[in-house]
Amino acid sequence: MDPRAAYLTLALSCVVGLAGLPRCSAQQDGPFSVSIKVDADQTQDELRRIWRFFGADEPNYAYMKDGRKLLGQLGDMAPGEVFFRTHNLLNTGPAYPALKWGSTNAYTEDADGGPVYDWEIVDLIFDTYLKRGVRPYVQLGFMPQALSTRPEPYAHSWRPGMPYEEVYTGWAYPPNDYEKWGELAYQWAQHCVDRYGREEVESWWWETWNEPNIGYWRGTQEEFNKLHDYAIAGVLRALPTARIGGPDVAGDGGDFARNFYRHCLEGTNHATGEQGTRLDFVSFHAKGAPRWEGDHIRMGIANQLRTIDRGFGIVAEFPQLRDTPIVIGESDPEGCAACQGDQFSYRNGTMYSSYTAASFARKHDLADKHGINFAGALTWAFTFEDQPYFAGFRQLASNGLAMPVLNVFRMMSKMDGQRVTAESSGQLPLERIMRRGVRREPDVGALASRTDNSVAVLVWHYHDDDLAGPDAAVALKIDGLPDSLAKAKLSHYRVDKQHSNSYDAWLRMGKPVAPGRRQYAELEQASRLAELHEPREVEASDGAATVDFELPRQGVSLVVLSWD
Repeated sequence: MDPRAAYLTLALSCVVGLAGLPRCSAQQDGPFSVSIKVDADQTQDELRRIWRFFGADEPNYAYMKDGRKLLGQLGDMAPGEVFFRTHNLLNTGPAYPALKWGSTNAYTEDADGGPVYDWEIVDLIFDTYLKRGVRPYVQLGFMPQALSTRPEPYAHSWRPGMPYEEVYTGWAYPPNDYEKWGELAYQWAQHCVDRYGREEVESWWWETWNEPNIGYWRGTQEEFNKLHDYAIAGVLRALPTARIGGPDVAGDGGDFARNFYRHCLEGTNHATGEQGTRLDFVSFHAKGAPRWEGDHIRMGIANQLRTIDRGFGIVAEFPQLRDTPIVIGESDPEGCAACQGDQFSYRNGTMYSSYTAASFARKHDLADKHGINFAGALTWAFTFEDQPYFAGFRQLASNGLAMPVLNVFRMMSKMDGQRVTAESSGQLPLERIMRRGVRREPDVGALASRTDNSVAVLVWHYHDDDLAGPDAAVALKIDGLPDSLAKAKLSHYRVDKQHSNSYDAWLRMGKPVAPGRRQYAELEQASRLAELHEPREVEASDGAATVDFELPRQGVSLVVLSWD
């Protein structure tokens, strides 16, 4: 029987369960078959380590207890190669954290209108990153109260459930003095060079603002171009070799992005009067569109992939940008990490982790389609300090406990070297997913890489609907191994309901509101990246090896073969 026909037959026995806890009401006949073939001889380009970028709205969480712990876990995946972007770094205020808010009081003015710079809090934030192997992706923003053309009201009082537009207060407005704004950028960049050293700061990314094509910017496009020119001129005055870019628009940016690129390539720089503003990288954002179907969540992977497709296409319209690195500066299943509600119920468990595996693999394919220089996809998720356990925010950890999605990034961090060909009978075509999503058959696909002495294969089992479904019986064949190889070490990592999953462990515990020391230790153990079984030897013959396993719905496996 055709594997897809077999899947549809099995799926008829399943009914909707609770979001994140799907179940079947009738006996399933068994898993459906998927064959995956990896050819380690068929190397492509170097595997892009696009996963190494993260971010959050709330900068002050970084130096709190759970923030420090999570930053250390991010840095451990690739010390010195992980970058963190955050909003609100220049906001005025006493450095208290709140949802979708933060402040550092970096800039105030004296009674005569003279600038007063205070780097204590931004230093604390960047020090916390760097001590844990994470580097800044610096966002120049938002507007200090003393520079805002509409300084009142300034700090918002938004909370989940309230209209999102309430967050756009005085920090979102243009400066009342562009020279002072540019000088602020210069003083900050110069301070960073003095504190951390030129070579360190040269490795950072610098960009202006966030999503200036929507409510985050309460000025015109030309005013934003001016804001960017003055900010970047200030950074370059302090460090001519800084890595600078933008515009980190919402979505693909459309004509706003096009106009920004034209201005930077051909227009007159507002700050210098010269032609153009250097672009060392370009950035846009891409989000999915999940919705609540009354009894379960349905993800919108198609929306995110279509946005990436358009964003890459817009950059490719400009020949001068063909080789310019692109960062998807926010790349997520939806657009509000701090929001809560039924439509966000996917976040705690394996729906988020399987979505991440399936979507990240397709980002590689879209970059290949457009022939652009894809540098990274930034996950806008961190942690929310002193909130209830698994409160439904989009985050990588809850109360110091890594969530399943973080373990998928840990898997990705173990992949390196050259990308190699991987074909799966269960993988849906990219163009079909962009048109219709993953709505009937599931998507069981693979991404593979190799080094001189290893092959790594990431395999996912994804569906847009948070419903039960049969397991996939995966027959994985890896060709192109050394002809002389007789045995290889097999390491098999897994994220599913029973592995690498603190959330499901917490549910099985009875959802304790305040886990005790012993319970917390058990949850912490469950939060680590787990192996499906102990490492073992597999036989290889004629340059090939096979590995068979079952992969449940929403499961992700990383299969690694290694040899001396």
